[in-house]
This record gives sequence, structure tokens and C-alpha cells, in this order.
Amino acid sequence: MFRTSQFFILFLLLCFTGKVFSQSKQVPNKPDYDIAPYHFGFLLGINEMLFTLKTTPGYQNKFYYTNDLEHSMPDQNSDSANLFNVEAAPTIGFVIGIIGNLRLGEYFDLRFTPSLTFGERNLDYTIKNYYRSSTPEMLNVSKNIQSTFVEFPLWVRFKAKRIHNVRPYILAGGKYSLDLASNSKKKTENADANVFINRKDIYALGGVGFDFYTAYFKFGTEISMSYGLFDILRGDNTIYTGAIDRMSSKIFQISFTFE
Repeated sequence: MFRTSQFFILFLLLCFTGKVFSQSKQVPNKPDYDIAPYHFGFLLGINEMLFTLKTTPGYQNKFYYTNDLEHSMPDQNSDSANLFNVEAAPTIGFVIGIIGNLRLGEYFDLRFTPSLTFGERNLDYTIKNYYRSSTPEMLNVSKNIQSTFVEFPLWVRFKAKRIHNVRPYILAGGKYSLDLASNSKKKTENADANVFINRKDIYALGGVGFDFYTAYFKFGTEISMSYGLFDILRGDNTIYTGAIDRMSSKIFQISFTFE
């Protein structure tokens, strides 16, 4: 879901585009730039990471008892508990990467953009805890999952006709991602239970952007979405994972390119 800050960035982009269009009577910058068979650059960006959850039907009716909760909620007195709700909360991260661009034709490019992406996501739980009373206590528990991705995206880019110093484009592709911060193979280092995810994932990619030709280099800005194709949750039958049938990754990203 777009946030106010993202709408603001889009508004600035449109204003900038309009300003460039108004200069269409001037001599274009770097008119032969797109004829080169290949070129390189780098990118900087911000992202919003989140999980897409598919919950198990009827999970709110499943109860966990004392022996099950000793590891899940060691700091709580509990006779039994059941999960009332689970939600994924997104957070903001950033990305840096390099760009390799191969010209396939007048309107098509093949782009390889290996990147290092930093971010984190939260799983927020509302748990009904029963202890020596028929009236449950509502507990709010948040599990933070940090990620450092080494990503290898491969894009096919379709470019519209250049209009003076601006050229819009759309892109699609896929990427392989390796999470260096994944705790999927780590053992729990404290008494509290963690949520474990897999290190590897493959994403489908899509996005749109604009290239702006300056006198010295090409500056671009683009918006893209990454949709994880696999279930990355490592279920361990605790109260934190038992309700989740499938958990996949999704990343919204705004990138600024310099080529």
C-alpha cells in the first residue's frame, strides 16, 4: 500500500517530468547515449519490506497448553493460550547496487542489477492467555525479523520513444535472493521462541520508471515490486507459526539510478 511519502515522491517526479518537457525546444543532452551496445552504472534506493500471510483455517480455535508455552512464552504465567490474530507489519530499508545494461534493440534492454538490500519485518501477534481464571488476558507480542539480502535481479526493459531529455520505460524479470541475516539454521540463543525463515527465495519482478538525460550522465528513477514465489516460513508448531499456512515475501522499492 502506498504511503503519503511515496505519493509525495511521485508528485515530485511528475513535476520534474513536466519541467523537462517544457524545455523540449532546447538541444537534447547526450543524443547518442542509447546507441551504445552496453553501459554501466549504480543505483541507490529505499524499500518497504513485508510478508504476505495465508493463515490456517480455524487457527483461533487451537489451544496451546503449559508444556507447549514454556518455550513460546517463558515470561508469562499460563495454563493455556490461543492465538487471536497475527499481522505482518512493514518497515523501511535501503538498497545499493550496480547496473549492467545490454542493448537488445532500439526499444529493449537486458539489465543485470546485483544489489545489497537491508531491511526488517515484524510479525505482530495478539494472544489470549488463560491463567487461573476464565477471563483471558490479551497479550501483544511482536517478532522482529531482520534481513540482509544479496540479490541478483535480471530485467527485460521496454523503453518508449525518447521525448527530448526524458524516456519512460517498463520492466519485468526475476531475481534470486540470498538472505545473509536469515536465522533459519541458527539455534535459539535465549529462552524465548523465534520465528525462523529460509535463506533462499526467488522473486517475480515488475516496475516502471523514467530516464532523464543530463549533460554529463543519465539519471533515472523507478518504482518496482518484488513478489516472492516460495513459502519461506520454517514452521516449528509453536503458537507463533502454527497459525500460518504460508508466508511469502514482498518488497516495494523506489530506486534512483546513475548511468
